[in-house]
Amino acid sequence: MPTKKRVFDIIQIGHDYDFPSRAFDFFIMGMVVVNLAIAILETFDISPALRSVLDSFERFTVICFTIEYLLRIWTAEYLYPKEDRASAIRRYMTSFSGIIDLLSFLPFYLPIFFPAGVVAFRMLRVIRIFRLFRVNSYYDALNVIGDVVNSKKDQLLSSIFIILILMVASSLCMYSLEHDAQPTVFKNAFSGLWWSVSTLLTVGYGDIYPVTLAGRIFGIIITFLGVGMVAIPTGILSAGFVEQYTRVKSLSAYSEDNDIRFVRLEIPESHPWSGKQVSSLPLPPGLILAIIQRKSQVIVPHGDSQILPGDNLILGAESFRDDANLNLKELTIRADHPWNGRFIKDLDIPRQSLIVMVRRDGKTLIPSGSLKLLDGDTILLYTKLRLALSEANTIEV
Repeated sequence: MPTKKRVFDIIQIGHDYDFPSRAFDFFIMGMVVVNLAIAILETFDISPALRSVLDSFERFTVICFTIEYLLRIWTAEYLYPKEDRASAIRRYMTSFSGIIDLLSFLPFYLPIFFPAGVVAFRMLRVIRIFRLFRVNSYYDALNVIGDVVNSKKDQLLSSIFIILILMVASSLCMYSLEHDAQPTVFKNAFSGLWWSVSTLLTVGYGDIYPVTLAGRIFGIIITFLGVGMVAIPTGILSAGFVEQYTRVKSLSAYSEDNDIRFVRLEIPESHPWSGKQVSSLPLPPGLILAIIQRKSQVIVPHGDSQILPGDNLILGAESFRDDANLNLKELTIRADHPWNGRFIKDLDIPRQSLIVMVRRDGKTLIPSGSLKLLDGDTILLYTKLRLALSEANTIEV
């Protein structure tokens, strides 16, 4: 396997069987925690000796973050295999994780080039806390939250719009009712807006409050409305979480009870299914289209649903049962493997065996005689055992 590809595998989220990659993940997470702990300890009154030790640790973590960022730029072409090298680097650097990776160490170097802005640059160091979003790579909680918010975005936007209207209206009304009685407290409409926000969102700081009878009556009304306004988006999100987990649980239960297995099929623009309706897809009997994933949107397919480029189709079928003594073996091609660098048509494979799939750089390739096997490829080898044993017995006779 090429050195760059191996480095990419290590710095990406590791699998349980890849110890160096898992160790790197825990090392980086440890550096993030240490860096944040240092940021907290620096706010205390500590001795100069301890501060010097903390500064040394901080410099070490910054160097680690810098090296990691450079390695991710170096291996970006493996992260985006469909892009050329320049496009892959640009896509990583402008991605959310790439920006967070850059900002986690960049503020430490800026004072070297711009000494006058040292105070402002130190404030930017708080951005390093966003590196904790890497935890989401191990736990899918943030993705679930994002899916729920996206699925309920229309209802949430409507409720937020209503809240904003109520805030502006109540702030102007309270300003009109209280300005004459408290000209120094309700100086302008913004003072009324501050009061309406703290009241409608049930915070209630108590620094601004009405003293007139009309203002207090109006305040009681706004308080009750505030409870209802907060309950609306809360209820929408709660319903979204229930729907999300119910859907996932239903899919899992359906797969387990009916022995169904699901696979994902990505539809590029050149795919023959692109632009077609579900009813016109040439699905063989026994294969079902369960879900269409369109970016972060989940669509339940109907006959008139249209397949668009970039869609991910979740296909389901009955799981394979070995009624004919079939053997499926996964084989990884290494640099010293005799099949490395050879075409499939030139391989000395028994005629009862067949290569049914080749996995290369995260892509599934349909094997053909002109396909050359490379270092790092994973192949799926099919053998019919009953035929193989029969031929073996014939040879022995």
